[in-house]
Amino acid sequence: MDANRVTWNKQQYLLQNVLSQPEEHPEWRTLFLSQHAQVHSHRMSNAGEWSFEDEVLDELDDAALRVIPTKGDHSIAWILWHLARCEDLTMNMLIAGNDQVFERQGWKKKLRSPFIHTGNKIDAQEILHFSDAIDLEQLKAYRAAVGASTQHVVNRLTPDELRQKVRSERMDKVKVLEVVLDPGILNYWSRRTIAGLLLMPPTRHCFIHLNEALRIKLALHVK
Repeated sequence: MDANRVTWNKQQYLLQNVLSQPEEHPEWRTLFLSQHAQVHSHRMSNAGEWSFEDEVLDELDDAALRVIPTKGDHSIAWILWHLARCEDLTMNMLIAGNDQVFERQGWKKKLRSPFIHTGNKIDAQEILHFSDAIDLEQLKAYRAAVGASTQHVVNRLTPDELRQKVRSERMDKVKVLEVVLDPGILNYWSRRTIAGLLLMPPTRHCFIHLNEALRIKLALHVK
């Protein structure tokens, strides 16, 4: 693992610790925003930090983003979609109690996705169909818009809110939309505190899947 990812991992453990005692560690917010920015593109934060997403996408053409490599499960396009949808639902609907960015900014029409859910529990043929249909530039823009919204949401959180669990009525709204096909994910989210949701999905979840995307890039022999 390269130095940037090693450092990110170390900072993630630190973030986990400071989120457990936010009153004693006011740096929790700055640390989160830095960790979060590094798993998004520079177009999202313009923070001048290393960007894992940009590292993965650099020198990849559209065809490479759409392909599922031999013995692979996903395309990079699917990964970007999955990350954006999970982050959008948790940060905006479950934490902030707002409509998702997907709805309030009209992304459904712009993205041309054959579905609106997070992409879990679908087969390889469905992932291929999605990867062929999605507008890749709009997908990158949607993910950046979700990231920007997350930074706004976190800037408004208080230490006391970090200890609260997801409100049941907010989880019910997500369930009604049928945007998460895997009940295990809904169950996981419903048991988290707000601090727990800041670790999964907008930071750690992104890091895990961007590692997967990097492996896809290497499998395609893109240097």
